[in-house]
Amino acid sequence: MRRLPPLTAVEAFVQTARLGSLKAAAEELALSSPALSRRIQALERFLGRALFDRAPGAMRPNGDGEKLLQAIAPHLNGLSDAIEAFITEGTVLRLRLGVLPLFASQQIFPHIAELRALHPELHLDIDTGGHALARLGDGLDAAIVLARDIDPALYACRLDRNRILAIGAKSLGKGPGAIARPADLARTTVFLHRDMPDTFDAFCHALGIDGIEPLAIDHFDSGQLMLEAAAQGLGVAFMHESHFVNARDDRLVRLFDAEVDSPYSYWFACRPRALELRAVQLFRDWLTGLFGTAGERAAA
Repeated sequence: MRRLPPLTAVEAFVQTARLGSLKAAAEELALSSPALSRRIQALERFLGRALFDRAPGAMRPNGDGEKLLQAIAPHLNGLSDAIEAFITEGTVLRLRLGVLPLFASQQIFPHIAELRALHPELHLDIDTGGHALARLGDGLDAAIVLARDIDPALYACRLDRNRILAIGAKSLGKGPGAIARPADLARTTVFLHRDMPDTFDAFCHALGIDGIEPLAIDHFDSGQLMLEAAAQGLGVAFMHESHFVNARDDRLVRLFDAEVDSPYSYWFACRPRALELRAVQLFRDWLTGLFGTAGERAAA
C-alpha cells in the first residue's frame, strides 16, 4: 500500500477548508492555531503543493485544495461514520438539544413516536434554558432557536417561514370596547416574546400604523404562557401563525385579517464539528425532512 499522510493532517485540512478560517477550525478541533497550521503545512509538504490561498483572518482552498476536498471529504465522513457506528453499536445515542418549550410541545413531541420508530437508539436530552446558541459545544450538541439569522460560523438550517398574527381572546372582539381594528391596540396590552422583540413593530409597519403606542408592552420568555395570558383576555399576543394553529385553543382568535411576514424563523443550529456526531446527523435529517426544508442555509 502506498504511504498515506497522517489522518490528523487530513482532518485539519478538511475542517479548515470547510470553515474558511484557521482560528475557527482550531477551535473545532481543540487545537492551537499554530498546531493546526503545522498539520496543514505537513500535508502540503507531503503533496508537494499549496492547498490554500492565505489572507489575514481567512484560509480559502485554492484550485488544488478544492479538488482534494471534493475527493477526500466523503471518504473521511464515511470513515467517521463507520468508526462511530462501531463504537455505538447496541448502545443508546443521546442528543443534548436546546429548544424552546413551545416548539418542543407543538412541533417535536407530537412526532416523537415516529422518530423512535425510525431510530430507536436515539434519545433526546431536552434543555429549555436560554442562550442556547452560546452553549453549543458546552452542554448542548444542537439547538432549535427563533432568530432572524444565525452566525455564519455555525451550521444552520432554516426550518420555517411564518407570518405574524395578533392573537387574543374571543371576548376581545366583542362588545363596545372590542379590539376590532389595529388602531384599537392603543387601548390594550401587547405581549411579545423576548426572542421576537420586533414582531409588533413589523406588524404595525406593514399595516402603515407606525408609532402606535399600546397601553403597555409585556415581555415573556415562554410562548406557552403568552398564549395562556392572551386566552384569559389579559392582552394581545403577537406570535407566529404556526403558534396559533398548533395551539388548537378554542378560547383564542386571530384578531385581524392582516398578513404580515415575520422577520423571524425557527432554525436548527450546531457547531460544524457536531455534524460528525451520529446523533446530530440522525436528528438533523429527521427534523429537516419533517419540515421539508433540508439545507435551506447550511453554513460551512
